[in-house]
Amino acid sequence: MAESAINNRKSDYLMPIIIIGALFFIFGFVTWLNATLIPYLKISCELTSFESYLVAFAFYISYFVMALPSSAVLKKTGFKNGMSVGLITMAIGALIFIPAAYTRTYGLFLAGLFIQGTGLTILQTASNPYVTILGPIESAAKRISIMGVANKFAGILSPIILGAVVLTGIDDLVVELEQMDPIAKAVELDILAQKVIMPYLIMAGVLVLLAALVRFSTLPEVEQEEEKRENADNNVKRTSIWQYPYLLLGVATIFVYVGVEVIAVDTLISYGNYLGFDFAEAKFFASFTLGAMIAGYFFGILTIPKFISQQNALKYFAILGVLFSITAIFTSGFTSILMIAALGFANSIMWPAIWPLAIDGLGKFMKTGSAMLIMGIAGGALLPLVYGALADVPSIGSQQAYWIMVPCYLFILYFAAAGHKIGKLTK
Repeated sequence: MAESAINNRKSDYLMPIIIIGALFFIFGFVTWLNATLIPYLKISCELTSFESYLVAFAFYISYFVMALPSSAVLKKTGFKNGMSVGLITMAIGALIFIPAAYTRTYGLFLAGLFIQGTGLTILQTASNPYVTILGPIESAAKRISIMGVANKFAGILSPIILGAVVLTGIDDLVVELEQMDPIAKAVELDILAQKVIMPYLIMAGVLVLLAALVRFSTLPEVEQEEEKRENADNNVKRTSIWQYPYLLLGVATIFVYVGVEVIAVDTLISYGNYLGFDFAEAKFFASFTLGAMIAGYFFGILTIPKFISQQNALKYFAILGVLFSITAIFTSGFTSILMIAALGFANSIMWPAIWPLAIDGLGKFMKTGSAMLIMGIAGGALLPLVYGALADVPSIGSQQAYWIMVPCYLFILYFAAAGHKIGKLTK
């Protein structure tokens, strides 16, 4: 009888997990387009390295600005309808790329990216606690790892697909642009900028279709599941989210983790070009990092919590992050590229492990805590900008700028070893 009930419970969760998995695929596809957009817009809009990393800033800062408003939206609409709102918002952001491309206006591109990030904020705020709640907290990292496979598989495809459209022939064009007069150069750059229109038109159409599918799907609300967690919480009664120090440390950990993850993916094409690789070859480098992340996710799926706890996995992978970063700094050529790509493996387990460690035991503060963790994604906005500013300094350059990642991984190691326990009562 008990076994039958467990099987029925797993069956009830199967369709929601499939739907959420499809949404994580969309997260990955849209998010990791930035790896291609950064070098593409740097050329077409004539930007410095620092200015080009405003792509990541505009996209990820929306998570910080819009996380709490997104939580308010979800309280009014519910999770399912809120996801549809998020998808429609992303479609609007994609459509803004059309006037941006026709006018070659960098500010409009950034506005489109901010709106896309806003839509993703709504989706992420809803979907991450959803995956955490649907099953035991001890195996949450495994479920989030499964979602991560969908996310990063899409991330492998997106820079390759967009790169094939907008970066084909770019190496020859860069050489030709140096020899053109200003008028001819402007014409060629206008043509280059407009290459992005069709991919983003298609993206907008797909997002609208998905919004309709989610709206009319059988995806249930999760309020009842959240209430069960809340009633089972044996923490002392707390009156404020600020009374959970481990959550606040979790937000800071998400901040530095997302920062180093974005640096490891979004800088790699430009870094390859800095080391002398043509864009025709370097456009695949970001996919190496995402492929390494998928390998790490499978590690999490197979080993957590059966062979290793999520907090121990986080510790060991943070140490790997330090080692890979230092090796990338002190090696050269393709070896250095591979070490940055290997950071994908080190980063893979971090989101799946940090999230449940930071959110466990929040009870009635679950939605607010989730929104605050989503705000931590702003690390992907700020740390790549710091990297870009350092890379522009002649005495530092793109390779030595990777030193910024080492203290970030050390902070993640601290959270895994001790930070996630501060203020958390044992159950």
